[in-house]
Amino acid sequence: MNDAATRANDTFWIRANRHLLRYGGDFVPFVPERAEGVFLYDANGRRVLDFTSGQMSAILGHCHPEIVATVRDTVGRLDHLFSSMASAPVVDLAEALAGLVPSLPKVVLLSTGGEANEAAIRLAKLVTGKWEIVGFTQSWHGMTGAAAASTYKAGRRGVGPLMPGAFGIPAPNAYRPRFQGVDWRQELDDSFDLLDRQCTGNLAAFIAEPILSSGGVLDLPPGYLNALQAHCRARGMLLILDEAQTGIGRTGKMFAFERDGVVPDILTLSKTLGAGLPLSAVMTTTEIADEAEARDFLFYTTHVNDPLPAAVGLKVLEVVQRDRLADRAMTSGARLEAGLRGLQQRHPCVGDIRGRGLLLGLEFADTDRMAASAISDAVTDVALELGLSANIVRAGSSGGTMRIAPSLTVTDAEIDLGVELLDAAIARVVPA
Repeated sequence: MNDAATRANDTFWIRANRHLLRYGGDFVPFVPERAEGVFLYDANGRRVLDFTSGQMSAILGHCHPEIVATVRDTVGRLDHLFSSMASAPVVDLAEALAGLVPSLPKVVLLSTGGEANEAAIRLAKLVTGKWEIVGFTQSWHGMTGAAAASTYKAGRRGVGPLMPGAFGIPAPNAYRPRFQGVDWRQELDDSFDLLDRQCTGNLAAFIAEPILSSGGVLDLPPGYLNALQAHCRARGMLLILDEAQTGIGRTGKMFAFERDGVVPDILTLSKTLGAGLPLSAVMTTTEIADEAEARDFLFYTTHVNDPLPAAVGLKVLEVVQRDRLADRAMTSGARLEAGLRGLQQRHPCVGDIRGRGLLLGLEFADTDRMAASAISDAVTDVALELGLSANIVRAGSSGGTMRIAPSLTVTDAEIDLGVELLDAAIARVVPA
């Protein structure tokens, strides 16, 4: 970086630190000026390989030409409407989503994952007439109201009472089991026994991620969702699945729940549905929708069913299906996993590799000199210096796990480059 570029960079950070409210951790020392595919570029042309898909969202890569064209075309014709006006892009996207999950044909479109989960929880409470919500203690569902009360990964300190009636149970963790000799089924049964003792008999819903991404890429084992749904059915609870990060092809199927043959009562989508633009969806059954309407369900917001993001979502589904990107996520994910397992063989500090498709977690183990969380943080920093953005969240219980999720459009060469850069970063932080 030349002197002029250095001065410009310093000035930028002076302005940023003067005016930007910190909303969680520090900003990374890289300022993107443009993005294309899986790469980010700063003003000096330095490029960084993005193995986070822009925080799990840009499943088609950055600035995908068909998404760019859709935005340009739609914003010039139909951008934002009065919320009680239906438009063709909204109906088209709702119909397309319903075609993917025929048993959940009722759809409302919103902006963020937190907003979708907020609406889903409100819907479950209204329809069941109950008010207690259960989630996993490693979960992340959003930063507002009911979604925040159902988020246990982080953010529960210093803000006073959260929504009453929120309960948490542990998700299974095969690498770090809570009790030796206790399988996931026994742990789940015991957790619901404790819930029965603590609740007031008003259990409305369980909200779950099929893979707890922010919680450390904890993949619920085959059969778990079936058993969880059975527990919900026995108590008159609804099952809400939050596929913000696992939906739209990332795990090798269009939705992660398809592996288990379980369909939730309510499904929430976000992040991947908009491929980086603010778009989310709540999907549910006709029976739940009819009951909600009879009970005057209200979730009327300024940007509900907006046509512009709906048009983008429709294009995302078209590209993912046309280009068979779910299948590609399976094969690309296998290549990435093989590369990460090679790192595990070369570096004793790499304790576990887990996940599905192009959502993988690399968990470090403590060494004599460094804790796992410190290794993860240091490797993340060094990797960025080397040209790889390979982690997202550091706070909370998953501090020792790197969450790696390239775009579904990633090439074999880009996967190999990412593994090579990660290998170099680990070697620098924890020399053999």
